[in-house]
Amino acid sequence: MMKGVKVASLGISLLDGTRIVHDVSFAIEPGKVLGLVGESGSGKSTVAKALLGYAGPGARIGSGSVFIDGEDILALSEAERRERRGRIISYVPQDAGMSLNPGLSIGTQLIERLVSGRDAQNRAEAAARIAEVLTAVRLPTDRNFLARYPSELSGGQLQRIGLAIAVVGRPKLLVLDEPTTALDVATRNEVLKLVSDLSKDMHLCSVYVSHDLGVISAVADQVMVLYAGRVMEYGEGAQVLGAPAHPYSHALLRAVPTTLGRKPLEGIAGTAPDLRSRGTGCVFVARCPIGDDRCAAVEPALVVKGASSIRCYKPNAVEAKTNIVPLPLAKARGEQICAVRNLVARYGPLDVVRDVSFEIDKGECVALVGESGSGKSTLARCMIGLHSNYDGTIAFCGDTLPRKAETRNGDAHRRIQYIFQDPYASLNPRRTVGDSIGLAVRHFFPGSRQDVLDAVRVAVERAGLSPDLMSRYPSELSGGERQRVAIARALVCKPDLLVCDEPTSALDVSVQASIIELLRGLMADGLAMLFVTHDLAVVRSISDRVIVLQQGAVVESASTEAIFSAPATGYSRELLSHALNVRPAIAS
Repeated sequence: MMKGVKVASLGISLLDGTRIVHDVSFAIEPGKVLGLVGESGSGKSTVAKALLGYAGPGARIGSGSVFIDGEDILALSEAERRERRGRIISYVPQDAGMSLNPGLSIGTQLIERLVSGRDAQNRAEAAARIAEVLTAVRLPTDRNFLARYPSELSGGQLQRIGLAIAVVGRPKLLVLDEPTTALDVATRNEVLKLVSDLSKDMHLCSVYVSHDLGVISAVADQVMVLYAGRVMEYGEGAQVLGAPAHPYSHALLRAVPTTLGRKPLEGIAGTAPDLRSRGTGCVFVARCPIGDDRCAAVEPALVVKGASSIRCYKPNAVEAKTNIVPLPLAKARGEQICAVRNLVARYGPLDVVRDVSFEIDKGECVALVGESGSGKSTLARCMIGLHSNYDGTIAFCGDTLPRKAETRNGDAHRRIQYIFQDPYASLNPRRTVGDSIGLAVRHFFPGSRQDVLDAVRVAVERAGLSPDLMSRYPSELSGGERQRVAIARALVCKPDLLVCDEPTSALDVSVQASIIELLRGLMADGLAMLFVTHDLAVVRSISDRVIVLQQGAVVESASTEAIFSAPATGYSRELLSHALNVRPAIAS
């Protein structure tokens, strides 16, 4: 019997016949990890879910096969597929906490996978398997831990529980959809090592979906680059990420920031094509720096070139840059916009931010970094007035701000804007994109309907969104698109201080690059920012100063250049050691 996974000619269409994934084929050997990369809307998650037999609402799997150890999953009935999910194929979502039942203990949710179904085990066998898997994912195996509920676990523990539940039934194929996006760098690296170790030790075939090329370079044996539902390049990870042959692969890598130097980031000009009205040529031609009439007329086939497959008439024609072109160092300190003095924030009697003081000047970006639980988001929420249980003062333009948002005046609300980590939770699901942004415009800048519409359109385009999205609802957008809507809504208010809580974590590298360059331009015009993030490469790219928090206290505060070139504390050095960089000779 054939071992491993073989996907052949996978095609997925909307119900109106529009193709959203076309002719995707690949093979995975047991113990290996395939990384799927590409911009939002490229088809990564659509392909990943199709491996479980899902097509998503309004779509259908129209062609192809998915063989797992010789059995074609797509040829089975829905009832047969359902029986194999969790047993033959397992799925780990981006937010494991959302996939767990909050009303059931961890132990109950683990054991229910094993004591039901065709291969049901007795309780003793199930308990032994659970202990084995928890040990493999480096979690406790005692009764007290198994009796905990999801709300009692940290983000890293939740993600590891998600992995444990996925592999406890000994599946053949493990599908992971952005499972480390919200994790701090240390926890992220632990989870990545777990994925790699579990794949090898349990002889799993794994598919890892991510927009983070550093993550993919660390975990994937093979890499497939997708664009507009087409395979652009496919091969060994070291080859695709180290010496890419397709212009699109090059463009993605040039958008990736690095902790090794502060450099300008190159977003990919233009937007992905509307698949309902695409032409007959290469889907990337409108954004390609070397596209010509032939590319526009006839779509190239996916052709094997050495160890890789490339869909391009001119492979290796884009010259790789080989050096980091540094940006100018931060300018001298200027007019103070915000000052935090002796801030002690707490939840109940527990201090979570301890005696923190800092300033932010006009046109300056101050980054807050540290592991999950270090107090970064709590501090940011104090500044915007969403957490009022604190001592100390927060001054804005010389005036002390009231602790609660509802007691601050309208001018402060407009001039201090907040970008939330979860854009879906911050957008009204019953309002269109245009209505959500327009509401902010009408509130702060009353004017005619046309004035509001013009302001919304400018904000949408500045955030890298198509004006066509203005009539859509949040549920109709990808995670990256929703985050850009949240950024557009904040910027349309013309703030003086922007408080950003992981604003780029859901964005693909090209959009992230465009947003960072947009924010840099606004900083040149005087915008001040507090930037909360786990992504140290983004910190190196955009911040002027860095504050390192550990357990609520400042352990180091210095210029970005000083922190990254000569960190003064062991904790800062440890954080930097977890950074994942794609090869700088290509990605720069």
